[in-house]
Formats: sequence, C-alpha cells, structure tokens
Amino acid sequence: MSKYSAELKIAACEDYFSGNLSHKEICYKYGIHYNEKTSVSMLNKWIARYRVQGRDAFLKAKGNSYYTSQQKMLIVKDYLDGNGSFIEIAAKHGVASDNTVREWVLLYNANRELKDYNPKREVYMAEARRKTTIEERKEIVEYCLSHDRDYKGTASLYDVSYSQVYSWVRKYDAAGDHGLSDKRGRHKTDDEVDELERLRRENKRLKRQLEENDMLVQLLKKVKEFEGM
Repeated sequence: MSKYSAELKIAACEDYFSGNLSHKEICYKYGIHYNEKTSVSMLNKWIARYRVQGRDAFLKAKGNSYYTSQQKMLIVKDYLDGNGSFIEIAAKHGVASDNTVREWVLLYNANRELKDYNPKREVYMAEARRKTTIEERKEIVEYCLSHDRDYKGTASLYDVSYSQVYSWVRKYDAAGDHGLSDKRGRHKTDDEVDELERLRRENKRLKRQLEENDMLVQLLKKVKEFEGM
C-alpha cells in the first residue's frame, strides 16, 4: 500500500487550506518529507490536486490512466499556453505525476512523437533506463503501490522500464525511502563492508605493498650495479 494514505493526504490539504498551520508544520505533523533548502514536498502536489478536485482527487477508484496521443497533445498545449505549472496541469487533467507532463512537453519541444499507450510485452523487456531523481523514484513507487503493484502500467506511465519499477519497489519494501537512494559510484568504507570483503581488501593492499617493496629492491640492486661499474 502507499506510504501516505488518502485520509492523510486529505487531512494535510485541509490543514493547509484552513490556514492554521504552515507548509513546513504540516509536513512535520504528518511525517511528509520536506526539503529545507527548496521548501518543497509532496504536499505541493497534493494541494494542487485538492484545489482542482477536492477530496475526490484521492478517493477515485484505483486503476491505470492511459492517454492517447491526442490527449497528450491537449495537455501539452494547455501547459504551453501558460495555463499553469506542471503540477497544476497534471492536477487539472488527472495525470498521476507532474514529471509525466514535463516529459511530454520535452518530447514535443524536441519534435518527437507523442505516442498512444501500447501495453505490449516490450515494456517488460525495455533496456533503456532514463536517469531519475530520488524524488521521482519515491513518486513512482508510491503510484505503483497505490495501484496494486501494477509494475507494467507504472513503467509505461512514467516512461521507465518494468525492471526499474520492480527493483525500486523491492528496495522500498526492504529499506523505505533510504533504499531508493542511488549509491552507484560510491565506494563503501571498510567499516561498511562485511568481514570477507575487508579481508579481500587487506590482501589486495598487502600484495600491492609487496610489489612496491620488490620494485624498490630491484631498483636498489640496479643502483649498486651502476655504482660498481
């Protein structure tokens, strides 16, 4: 199930519109991740949806939202005509993510075709993996969990691969938000690895040290030979 229930989202939005609490206070009250630097949180998106659809924004029947190329074009045009931000346009048209609207706009501006959703087997086999931010991964996982773990529909909607969605959900199940952090390229310290890995690293360091010592001995021999000539 979703990390944030429909009831929590509704309560948070109603607190906001009541004016009794600030954005930051509401996030702390309900345990919503709040970015101190940008003052942005998931609450921004919930507020936009609540403003357009009220409680129904979070109480609609579960199911996938599929869009034809014509529907996508109308949504893109609505944004390009200056009728709202990505968040506001997504809320207005019932699109699950403002990032999806952003992707459609980018495709349109790049003169690429906005295709109909086509639920073929290829979504399972997709190898293209676009880069995502941790906030995007959180949103994708939340959508997938709130739609009965529909990995295939989520992958198509967010333009990522089936395996990416499946992997992120598994990591979220195991470690929560922390499991969605991208740790590629980060070298773990000796304290963060198990005993076997520490022994392997120590063995590698010793081998390198012995090789360096052997090179030094050979160099000294060459120097003595040169001096004795």
